[in-house]
Amino acid sequence: MSTRFRIRTRRVYEASEPADGTRVLVMRLWPRGVRKERVDRWLRELGPVVPLLRAFRAGTIGWREYRRRYLAGLERPAAGVQLAEVRALARKGRVTLLCGCADAERCHRSLLQGYLATQVL
Repeated sequence: MSTRFRIRTRRVYEASEPADGTRVLVMRLWPRGVRKERVDRWLRELGPVVPLLRAFRAGTIGWREYRRRYLAGLERPAAGVQLAEVRALARKGRVTLLCGCADAERCHRSLLQGYLATQVL
């Protein structure tokens, strides 16, 4: 199974499915109304830093700049440790990256999935 199929994304508010495999929350803050049992791992260092997320939501930066800064943030040592954890989980089976964003196309979980797809598991 290629990386593309081992790592998928979903919204954390969607009901879990057996095909999800290991469910990994990639948000800095715990989402409201979500029980801890619905998530297998919480890797907060893979979520965007709060000032970046606030700037994007406020419209002070666009998607292109958000994307650039988020991907640059994955180079931080703390993020590197958690990226290695996701890679290790993906070597064992399916991983589903979760966050609360409603728009999957403009969400860091999709950026993270793409970033991981370029990495060797």
